[in-house]
Order: sequence, then C-alpha cells, then structure tokens
Amino acid sequence: MNVRPFDALLLVSFGGPEKPDDVIPFLENVTSGRGIPRERLAAVGEHYHLFGGKSPINDLNRELLEAIRADLASNDIDLPVYWGNRNWDPYLRDAASQMAADGVQRAACFLTSAYSSYSGCRQYRENLHDATTGLSIELSRLRHYFNHPGFVGPFVQATSAALAQAPSGSHVVFVTHSIPDTMNDVSGGPNQRAYQRQHESVAALVADGAGAETFSLAYCSRSGSPRTPWLEPDINDHLESLAADGTESVVVVPIGFISDHMEVIYDLDTEASETAERLGLRFARVDTPAPHPAFVSMVRELLLERAATERGEQSSQPSLGAFGPSHDLCPVGCCANPKADLPTIGGA
Repeated sequence: MNVRPFDALLLVSFGGPEKPDDVIPFLENVTSGRGIPRERLAAVGEHYHLFGGKSPINDLNRELLEAIRADLASNDIDLPVYWGNRNWDPYLRDAASQMAADGVQRAACFLTSAYSSYSGCRQYRENLHDATTGLSIELSRLRHYFNHPGFVGPFVQATSAALAQAPSGSHVVFVTHSIPDTMNDVSGGPNQRAYQRQHESVAALVADGAGAETFSLAYCSRSGSPRTPWLEPDINDHLESLAADGTESVVVVPIGFISDHMEVIYDLDTEASETAERLGLRFARVDTPAPHPAFVSMVRELLLERAATERGEQSSQPSLGAFGPSHDLCPVGCCANPKADLPTIGGA
C-alpha cells in the first residue's frame, strides 16, 4: 500500500513515570511554568505511588506500538514506527532526532488524544514544532478520530457487553478529562466548545449503539485553582446525584481516553468506584479501545487517507455522527493557546 510522501509514523503520547523516583520529576515536567508548589505535586504523586510509582501509560503505548507495527506489516506496509512523549522518556525531541539520523524526511504523527482542545491537540503541535527545531524533518498530524468507527466501535462493543451483565435500567455514565471552561470555549475555534460537543456526540453514538436506556456525561481529573471554572459535573458528584435520584447501577465508559491511563485506574477504578460503593451503587467500568483490532486498523486507515490526500488523490474519510471527518490542517485560531501564540506543526 502506498504511504508516500511519508517515510515514517510517529506515535505521540503524554508520557508517565516508570518508577517511584520518576514521579516528582515527571509532574514537574507536566506543570512547568505554572508555579505549582512542590507539596501539591507530592500530594498528586501519591496517586502514582498507590500503583508502585508507575503510570500504566508507557507500557500501554509499547503494546500499541507493537500492534501498529504488526498491523502495518501484515498489510504490506514497510514503514518504521517511532514513539515520543511530551513529558517523559522517550521524549519527542529524542524521537525526532533519531528519525532525522535514520534519514526520515517526513513523518505522519498519530496522537493518543482523540478530541479538540489546547491540551489535547495544539499543545502537542507546539511540542512537535519544538522537537524538530534545527532538524531537516517535516511532521504532519493525522486528523482527530473521536468519531471514527475504529474509535467509537470498540466502545459500543464494550458498553454492550457491560450492559448485558448489568441489571435492567442501569445508567451509563460517559467520562472524560475535565478542562477549564475557557479552554473548552475556544476548542475548535472561538466560541466553538468543540471539546464538550464532540464528547456529547460520541456519548450519544455509543449509547445508541449499545442500547443504553439512559446516559449522561461527567468529568474527572480536575486540577488547578478552585476559583477557575472547569467542566462539570465531576464524576463523584454526579454519582451522588444519581444515587439520590434512585439509580442503583451504573456502567462507566471512559470515552475521553484511548487506554487505561492513571486518570482511569485511579480517578475511576479507585476513587469513583469507592464513591459508588459508599452510595450502594453497582459499578462497572468498560474497557478503553487501544489496542482493540479496530482501533489499530484505524491508525493505518488514517495514515493511508492522509497520504492519499497529500498526493492529491481522493480518499475515504470514515466518520460517524453529525461532525463529519475532522480537518487535516488546523485553522487559524483553533484551540488557541491561552498564554501565547506559539509556532506549531499542522496549521493551515
């Protein structure tokens, strides 16, 4: 299969600590420039220490990396696949330097973030620009895939299976990472609120596909000043409200995450699960999609469609719901940086 003009694929992720000594340095990377007190970082770090001081994200990315390589090879695509993180080893700069040393001239970038927002897209594009400064290599971000069948389908399958095991009338709670209201407002462009609207669309698609009787959207992992408004309701507050209204069973679907990150195994499997137990709610959490075969195939499909577009050819761009396929190049003002207008890759 023809992937020209790309001669590599780069898996781009957030990164996470791999041992206890990594936790505080990792959190310092994540919060750099925000003036977060060290004692606050230590408190957040305790979440990681509950799991041996290690985030699951890097091992999950290794698993996804190998699945992508195997899928490309089985489809006769001879393309090297690299991996770089924003906040921990292997860093994006190291990955870009290795690609340049290997002779890569143009790489497609698959982000492990499916939705539009500053923290979920533009910040990655800024970091990718910085990672290639001084290197003769061009990076192109593959489009958002929140409404791609390869992302939505595994959630439908997992939610259907969970509902089949749950009592009749179980309420489905879709959960994603909260972000500041101001960040949501400019996601996708000024006053677009694309982050929230995209999640609402995916929640409706999955609920319909899985046959959910009732469903809602909640948020997790809020951080920062309590004076700054973030998207609500928080998952724990939402469980309180559901229980007060007579709900007895919930199926929790982490549609904001491609795999079981710390936000899933702590915020949902630990904290929200404990809240549900205290309230007497039956609690079940469904699987995230990576590395479901449909999700892995989606990566290849996104690569092939973008390569065809770059060659000036027509390509299929599967999407579900009312949004349609996302843009290849982000328009001016899309998901604006709240502090400064910094250079990025992948802009129109």
